[in-house]
Amino acid sequence: MATQAKNPFTWVEIYVEDMSRAQKFYETILQIEMIPMQAPGDFGDLEMVSFPWVEGEGNISGALCKTKEMSPGGGGTIVYFTCDDCADETSRVQDAGGQVLQQKFQIGEHGFCSIVMDTEGNTIGLHSMK
Repeated sequence: MATQAKNPFTWVEIYVEDMSRAQKFYETILQIEMIPMQAPGDFGDLEMVSFPWVEGEGNISGALCKTKEMSPGGGGTIVYFTCDDCADETSRVQDAGGQVLQQKFQIGEHGFCSIVMDTEGNTIGLHSMK
């Protein structure tokens, strides 16, 4: 099996019930401005707000998505957001309407992370090297 040198991830979708509430949560804890976007093609009631990205760079992005076809919730995949110090973002979670599930902890030589729940019931991770 050949190994790939590039990151295989390209896009992340986080499903929500209340778009404005979820957008405010992520903008608050990550200190970012999200970008309203049109869903590509004919996806019925799909509403999307994108996380920022740098075109042509080695990063991935994703969006908050609202549709009757999918529901938010925990117990499955966890998306990790990169941070300078995940303790900073974790400190904003509760005031933004979320819940801290696990405060910042060390993951050996791979840095630190914390686990939180957003306003929609999705479990997400926050990761940093310090």
